[in-house]
Amino acid sequence: MKIIVDSGSTKADWIFFDDQGKWLLSVSSLGLNPEVLTVEEFEIRVQLLPDVKKYKDQIKSFYFYGSGCGSSRAKKIAYDFFDNYFENANYIEVREDTYGAVYATTAIGSQAIVCINGTGSNCSYFDGNVVHQAVESLGYIAMDDCSGSAFGRLMIRGYFLKMMPDDLRKSIEHKYDLHPDVIKDHFYKKENPNAYLASFLPFLIQYKDHEYFQEMIVSQIQFFVDHYIKQFKEADTVPVHFIGSVAYFLQEEFARVLKLNGLQLGRIYQKPMDGLIEFHQQNI
Repeated sequence: MKIIVDSGSTKADWIFFDDQGKWLLSVSSLGLNPEVLTVEEFEIRVQLLPDVKKYKDQIKSFYFYGSGCGSSRAKKIAYDFFDNYFENANYIEVREDTYGAVYATTAIGSQAIVCINGTGSNCSYFDGNVVHQAVESLGYIAMDDCSGSAFGRLMIRGYFLKMMPDDLRKSIEHKYDLHPDVIKDHFYKKENPNAYLASFLPFLIQYKDHEYFQEMIVSQIQFFVDHYIKQFKEADTVPVHFIGSVAYFLQEEFARVLKLNGLQLGRIYQKPMDGLIEFHQQNI
């Protein structure tokens, strides 16, 4: 039996295959980001999954594509846990979520720029065989531009700095608890502060046609184009694919900005799992 996992900071999708590559079942869990979770929190989230526990001794190969696994330290945390947990596995692979996005959108041998715009963000160039990074991600505090956490931060700042128009201020007050103590508790005491910031994204999606949000959205996408996508000299000649809820629900805005910049828009998926299933059935 084989498992592939695609994990962001907010949610992880698990797919089980039999030995012939047939899809058996799928389950979801909370996100498994070893950069923002303690080792104990990471382990608890896996151990709470009954289907994983039920079949863990039958797993022969395991593939994990996860947010936060770009650093060797975080990657080792995830690998060591899975290596111990799936005792009978012959093969375990842990890679950053970039590889999941690339394999989901781009055929081996083809070239593309592949972007992740979900809770966090990332941008890579795939030369057909190898994934290249032009920008080293520093996470949601310093980077993750044009992501759910970035938009959440902008909305919270806009509200408290009274930059947000009154009609939006009244609407957001009805939907979220914006007491400063609640927000700071999420920032400094609770787990996954980046996922908390991204939890404001549905509000932006709901009111995305408002002039205030349109300016914010277009500005963030253009910044991402200028400082992430255009870092690659190949940007003008290869398709640009996107994975993640931000890109998926704002795809009209993404398409418009890319066209203005003379870039070729490729695929936009909310989640990479459908493409990953096909990739693993065909290639592994």
